[in-house]
Amino acid sequence: MTNLRFLTSGESHGRAMIGIIEGIPSGLSLCSDDVDRELRRRQGGYGRGGRMKIEDDHAQIISGIRHGKTIGSPISLLIENRDWANWQEVMCPEPTGSRSATKDKRLQPVTRPRPGHADLAGALKFDHQDVRNILERSSARETAMRVGLGAVAKKFLSEFGIMIGSHVVQIGSHKATLASINTNDLMKIFEEAERSSVRCADENASKKMKKLIDRAISEGDSLGGVFEVFVTGVPVGLGSHIQWDLRLDGVLAQAIASIQAIKGVEIGSGFKMAGDFGSHVMDEIYYDRARAKSGSGKFYRKTNNAGGIEGGMSNGMPIIIRAAMKPIPTLRRPLMSVDIRTKKPFEAAYERSDVCAVPAAAVVAEAMTALVLADAFLRKFGGDCEKEVRRNYKAFVSYVNGF
Repeated sequence: MTNLRFLTSGESHGRAMIGIIEGIPSGLSLCSDDVDRELRRRQGGYGRGGRMKIEDDHAQIISGIRHGKTIGSPISLLIENRDWANWQEVMCPEPTGSRSATKDKRLQPVTRPRPGHADLAGALKFDHQDVRNILERSSARETAMRVGLGAVAKKFLSEFGIMIGSHVVQIGSHKATLASINTNDLMKIFEEAERSSVRCADENASKKMKKLIDRAISEGDSLGGVFEVFVTGVPVGLGSHIQWDLRLDGVLAQAIASIQAIKGVEIGSGFKMAGDFGSHVMDEIYYDRARAKSGSGKFYRKTNNAGGIEGGMSNGMPIIIRAAMKPIPTLRRPLMSVDIRTKKPFEAAYERSDVCAVPAAAVVAEAMTALVLADAFLRKFGGDCEKEVRRNYKAFVSYVNGF
């Protein structure tokens, strides 16, 4: 059984973001352009802050790839923070005594935690009198590397016909109105969303969303929303019902909820199913001897309320995940907080931030979904090289199609 695992490292204003992914088989075609394409998607979106005008994310491949092919060893990536040039003294890793005299106010400890952020809990947990030691790592800048590593997982999955996309369905109070989504329409919706600055496939709703973001900008406020991630071409049997930490829906929910500011995750019809009768929401099973799809066999369903997962395992239908993102807690119009040193009330500190990052969060969620599914795929069809994985996969598809 092959496991895929990854780690990220780095601070928001540090020298760089670093990532390592281990478990990708040898023989996969991969280059920096495959990663940079996803990094550019993450940086886009109406409502992003000034940081995106500074950064031009590019992944440097440090190890694990030779002449455009993975070699089976850990793949390490590095994404430089261009803003590091403006923060070298503030984020210097050397002892404070080595700093030159400066009047940079940013060297002063941050003692005003922001409501809704990791600031206060992190300062208490790690015994920091300077909240910057928390906010630098808890920043969503970290997701740049998640997207970088997710691009590797996406490329691997695409070799087996598994495609991942997303689109925004709500920003603030404005919701997209889409007709009942047929399985065959998912990629079309994704393509239309990619042409929208808010990544919404409903053109009318997109305009309203942008106006609402403009209002939030003018009022020094922020906005959250809801996005949907979908995966097509998923074979039956990824995940397991055997143990809680192998259940595919549970692992996916954890991965999506780990993204900064995500407060709700549902699979398929999720919360809607909770308010209906079982006879209305269960996906009835059919069998067609003439039907034989990649990894799905002759069993099929006409509905997909389960979102492609039953009993902790993929069932051959597209996987559908929706997530709710709260408004970003860093506001130009700060909320009240308490200084951790003086214990006096103050307006919370302001750090440069986005106004709305829902479109970007959807791209991050694609990456996390890809990382989870690549791990589940390798657990099922594991091998040390791509050819071995492909042989195992083809044998399983043949078995399923003949069941």
